[in-house]
Amino acid sequence: MAKVIKRSSAPLYFAAAAWLLWGLTLPLYRPIHYVLAAAVSAGAAFLGKAVFPDREYEKRSGEAPQTQEAKPEEKGVVTDDPAIAELIVERDRAIGEMKRLNDAIQDPVISAQIDRLEADTEKIVAHVAAHPEKLSQIRKFMNYYLPTTLKLLNAYDRMDDAGISGENIDSTKTRVEGMMEILVTAFDRQLDALFGDEALDVATDIKVMETLLAREGLVGEQPFAQAGEKQNDDTIELTVNPIKGEENNE
Repeated sequence: MAKVIKRSSAPLYFAAAAWLLWGLTLPLYRPIHYVLAAAVSAGAAFLGKAVFPDREYEKRSGEAPQTQEAKPEEKGVVTDDPAIAELIVERDRAIGEMKRLNDAIQDPVISAQIDRLEADTEKIVAHVAAHPEKLSQIRKFMNYYLPTTLKLLNAYDRMDDAGISGENIDSTKTRVEGMMEILVTAFDRQLDALFGDEALDVATDIKVMETLLAREGLVGEQPFAQAGEKQNDDTIELTVNPIKGEENNE
């Protein structure tokens, strides 16, 4: 068991209250006044410690000190890969900046476009975190396109915050507004490109299945027609010939 002392904060409050009361009721414009006020505050602090002394308690030796709560795992992604961990940190920083800019920019069109960029960025990084082999596919996105997008939005925010209309401000804002439409499309395509391998695999599986179904006669309006026809061809017909004696009698 280890002893831990929790210092009382009462002396600070008592001393502060003493200075406040002195300043409200007594003069405080000569050096002697400050000396007397300091003496009174020191006495108040001593009184506060006497009334509310430090507390001492015992802590188990194995008990860890209370610290800031650990951050939960990143949306179920647990990784020991430092590159992926860095990617997630950069993603969080970028999305945090997007949220700040979205709150600051009042234009509803720009705000909706920022929402799209934020959602795409979240999905892109989440997909790569789950498939680290695709990290190389988004290096340019993370190193250039994403930070440059934030740079443009910050410039738009500063000029919009200026609150005036001028040639430079208006033309720059117009160019950024036009560029935002292009960026939304680019972010969508970056996300779509990550599923290229899966799309190829699915297309290959579908092609093979179509070929097998056609070969087995299981496609078309009557998939079992050919099989049925084959069964009819194999049917054995039995013909009964009359006995010769019976023919004469007749």
